[in-house]
Amino acid sequence: MYSFISKILDVILIKMSKSLYVIGKENIPKNSKYVVTCTHESYNEVIMLGMALLPNQIHYMAKKELFSNKWAGKFLTFLNAFPVDRENPGPSTLKRPVSLLKEHKTVGIFPTGHRTSVEGAPLKRGAATIAMLGKAPILPAAYVGPTKIHGLITGQALIKIGEPIEMSDIPKDLKRNEKVEYLTKEIERRTAQLQKDLNKISEHLYN
Repeated sequence: MYSFISKILDVILIKMSKSLYVIGKENIPKNSKYVVTCTHESYNEVIMLGMALLPNQIHYMAKKELFSNKWAGKFLTFLNAFPVDRENPGPSTLKRPVSLLKEHKTVGIFPTGHRTSVEGAPLKRGAATIAMLGKAPILPAAYVGPTKIHGLITGQALIKIGEPIEMSDIPKDLKRNEKVEYLTKEIERRTAQLQKDLNKISEHLYN
């Protein structure tokens, strides 16, 4: 289902509408085993980030409430999404994404945990924890563009992909919790820079 829908969207959004411009594609790891993070203001980022990483498929973490409807849940599952309990996270929350990484698949996480338009919103520690347990690099990305669904066709979206954060980048003398904190801060720092870069580009393009 993911492959089928992505091919349709590729024709509509990329080839026909030309509504997505991706910067930093060279930073995408050749191996599909990584955690990709992105800013999150609307559901458009979910779609456009998926398009940016094609032909690689993203397995998105999504709040369990989205799966409450039987048919919606099945559809999301077909699109490689899996539910997580954000209110009561536990060991089981980490099991699925870590298993996916061990199967050399890509896990998509929006670190703020919710849609927000606030720049510099604090990041949660899930992405860092999962990447550490799965021994996988973290690929930071940022999005600037339409937030309404029709904007996917009528607007222009920009995604900038940064250099991967490798586990070897972590200082060796840190304890486990300190390593998670270090990675979280590094994601935050790099994402903020990517967002600033995109804001400058968008101002130049649209003003």
